Amino acid sequence: MLKIAIVTGSTRPGRVNVGVAKWVYNLAKERKDAEFEIVDIADYNLPMLDEPMPSSTGQQYVHEHTKAWSQKIKSFDAYIFVVPEYNHGLSGALKNAIDFLTPEWYNKAAGFVSYGGVGGVRAVEHLRNVLAFLQVATVSAHVTLSIFTDFENFTTFKPHPRHDAEVGPLLDQVIAWGGALKPLRTEA
Repeated sequence: MLKIAIVTGSTRPGRVNVGVAKWVYNLAKERKDAEFEIVDIADYNLPMLDEPMPSSTGQQYVHEHTKAWSQKIKSFDAYIFVVPEYNHGLSGALKNAIDFLTPEWYNKAAGFVSYGGVGGVRAVEHLRNVLAFLQVATVSAHVTLSIFTDFENFTTFKPHPRHDAEVGPLLDQVIAWGGALKPLRTEA
């Protein structure tokens, strides 16, 4: 069975990101074709990238926080990134968390649930470019949430009911692509 991480994309105090991740998880856990887990990047207390060797050199990590992050990310077949849009891009915390690792991301699939003034689409386009370099296949299904209509007072997540139906196709694609890429992960 495929293991899929629902990765939070923010560490900001007062963030709404965890509420969105829990919403995705609650919809996903009803499925029987994959296992899902919320992975909160805040739990890993990653400082600004502090490894002396580039991650592309093959997991020569010296810091325990990097080793723990590596083991967690390596254990998944695919990812759903919960992406806030900050200044027309992805959050620095998410970019930093991704940059800590390289081979752990290879030959996996990813999908996105994003939010912002225009649904977080600009942040996702930025993230798609980053993940393409890391050999992550991103799917086209994408759930976009408006900070104006899906959040009460910009702080309480209250998605429009139509969004529940959008999560299914996203999960379908991530599971299909994650499974299709499994032989490449096995060979590596």
